[in-house]
Amino acid sequence: MLKSSFRLLLLAFILLVVGVVLPFLIMLGVIPSALTLSMVAYGSSVSGLFLGILGAALYVGEHRRRD
Repeated sequence: MLKSSFRLLLLAFILLVVGVVLPFLIMLGVIPSALTLSMVAYGSSVSGLFLGILGAALYVGEHRRRD
């Protein structure tokens, strides 16, 4: 189960990085501005945040000591 929470956190991190890098590249003019690209950046940021919270909760649940 440890692998699944770690993979979920890794996927969340990648999605959050994509959600930050895409608008930055659009702002610099490297990538042309498009509505669909902005929506992809927003969607990856929101889904990365959600998966990060879920992955952190799973990780804590796996490592919590039972007294």
